[in-house]
Amino acid sequence: MNNNIIKQLCAEVSLPRMIKVRQLFDRGRIEVKNIPEAVFAEMARPELGDYIKPGKRIAITSGSRGVANIAIITKAIADFVKSKGAKPFVVPAMGSHGGATAEGQKALIESYGVTEEFVGCPILSSMETVVIGKNDEGQDVRIDKNAAEADGIIVAGRIKPHTDFHGAYQSGIMKMMAIGLGKREGADVCHELGFGHMPHRVHIFGKAVIKHAPVILGFAILENAYDETRKLAALRPDEIESEEPKLLEESWTHLPILFFRQTDVLVVDRIGKDISGTGMDPNVTGTGWCTPFVTKSCIEALRTVVLDLTPETHGAAFGIGAAHSTTKRLFDKIDFDGTYVNAVTSRGLDQVKIPCVMDNDREAIQLALRTCIGNDKTSPRIIRISDSLHTENIRISEAMKEEAEANERIEVLGGPEDWPFNADGNLW
Repeated sequence: MNNNIIKQLCAEVSLPRMIKVRQLFDRGRIEVKNIPEAVFAEMARPELGDYIKPGKRIAITSGSRGVANIAIITKAIADFVKSKGAKPFVVPAMGSHGGATAEGQKALIESYGVTEEFVGCPILSSMETVVIGKNDEGQDVRIDKNAAEADGIIVAGRIKPHTDFHGAYQSGIMKMMAIGLGKREGADVCHELGFGHMPHRVHIFGKAVIKHAPVILGFAILENAYDETRKLAALRPDEIESEEPKLLEESWTHLPILFFRQTDVLVVDRIGKDISGTGMDPNVTGTGWCTPFVTKSCIEALRTVVLDLTPETHGAAFGIGAAHSTTKRLFDKIDFDGTYVNAVTSRGLDQVKIPCVMDNDREAIQLALRTCIGNDKTSPRIIRISDSLHTENIRISEAMKEEAEANERIEVLGGPEDWPFNADGNLW
């Protein structure tokens, strides 16, 4: 699709050889086989009280993110509810994600293994919401109708830094209540003033849900840098407001960050909603900040290249706006309706702008490197990662080898190698 002049300009750029390195993170985790037991142990803690009664209908939330072991965790929560003689069901809690349709939201959690057959209880997916009360500022608060009509709600979700705003409450239980259970309408209200107001909005809407809805438990999930379940924490409703910020601070120390301060080009093999709300997590990559309401303390990249979408994102290319160049392969996979509905709801139009579209991986990388300003043209710095969830094994250009060798948290795995392009100019 690119004309010969662009191809010639790209061909003039020589790519440096790359070196495989391993970044070393804390590997503390809950073994998968032990997760059900860990869930039961948390939910059975004496101080939580007898919060699940026989015969009661209990809603369990399930979100849109690619949370590690989410099907196993959800099933264990449902099994605990059943062990108390109650009747669990799952509700998708993801705002406008899944194309803002009941069918799309159910399909999304099913793609993560959260199916009726596996978890052993119904999935009630609907976009219908009801007003349950008002928040401290007098605004109506809406949540999923099925959840509102339950005898109890267990709000289960992963706690981690958000990609577009920072504050005491980011991605976690409060946001799951305020925006996830709020469906498209609730998400729209929370986002209407922009990301600068989101920490406050998430807080006051979340508090209102605790006050007016039958929330009986918050169930926090924390992960390590290897995308593995690290910690589970059951919280009483009156503990959520005070304990979630502490868990968030803990999660900051387990992000799969890059142990470098600067690179000329960052090559990301794939992005997707299952990887991060913004396709790739800027808290990890240092790229993709489309709002000014964050604290930037990670790597800086002059140019970013995104090569493909994950299959699990189902064509949703939210976050592609953070890239400077991409591929026709990715462009042809974009579901624009699914991508834009999230952008409109979150007011994040910058996140869905289309970068330069090149015929193949090699040209996308060459274009990015050619357009860097102020870098060392003879020894360019390039980092290649699979995605922002998996940064243990990465590749760096030869110019970065000395820096890697001086860092005790980086292990150099071999000598420099040429890029493994196939005949079509794409990476193997």
